Amino acid sequence: MSERFLRLELIADSAALAERAAAEAFAAGVAGLEERETDAGTSLLLYLPAAAAATVRAALAALGEPGLEIGTPEAVVEVDWSQAWQVGLEPTRISSRLALRPEPVTFDPEPGQCVLSIHPGQAFGTGGHASTRLALGWIDRWFEPPRSRGASVLDVGCGSGALALAALALGAGRAVAFDIDPLAARATLANAARNALSGDLRVFCGGTPALAAEVRFELVVANLLRREMEPLLADLAARLAPEGSAIFSGLLAADRAPATAALAAAGLAVVDERSESQGGDVWIGLLTRRAAPPASAPAGG
Repeated sequence: MSERFLRLELIADSAALAERAAAEAFAAGVAGLEERETDAGTSLLLYLPAAAAATVRAALAALGEPGLEIGTPEAVVEVDWSQAWQVGLEPTRISSRLALRPEPVTFDPEPGQCVLSIHPGQAFGTGGHASTRLALGWIDRWFEPPRSRGASVLDVGCGSGALALAALALGAGRAVAFDIDPLAARATLANAARNALSGDLRVFCGGTPALAAEVRFELVVANLLRREMEPLLADLAARLAPEGSAIFSGLLAADRAPATAALAAAGLAVVDERSESQGGDVWIGLLTRRAAPPASAPAGG
């Protein structure tokens, strides 16, 4: 007999809260989800084994978020949750050089356009979320000629690996991608193999302490919420090459001032910004470089 599954709907009043709730739900035993935008906010349809229902509801309730509405589990008949995430997916065109397509979706590329095939598994990202599109857009711009090929790239919190793979496809010489979620590391490795990009990619499950202290990257990319990004900034700045750049997305417009201050404290200056709206939220992507040291005071008296 097949395992009985339930469907549980969540309504979150912001995209950031929806992402946090989804992460907690997966950790508690959810097997798959569908995300939809509604007038009430972001709707998450969670598919979970019946045996995990109490654990999942307790984990979501423990968040203590007033903006999160937790529904009542309903029986699901013959739902193939492993395919449910595919509903409504579309390819993502970044530029004439780069596009991403979720694995089951077909896409006719433009002449010379690289199309990455991404299957997220239970990790985050096929390229369709605004924060991912912003990061991909900055990566595409960063690798525009006459920038030399062969740069080293660090993908922080890699999810499905879309950012590291995009950098390699556009000319990076090597990339390191890591995530604290082992499912993300596995998804990244699988997507690298799917796109014949495994040779120049190193993937590990862990955090910044696992990076060799002497290694420097010409481009660092982090698609993380602000609360996840800020504790890592000092380590990330230390891993940036002297003439390198760092891209930060996963930030809401309301995060701009505190995020800019935190970046400045880590020695990173914002040099450009892009924004994109999705589901009533405005997301921003920041391009940063090492801040110039303060000018020395003139000698004399």
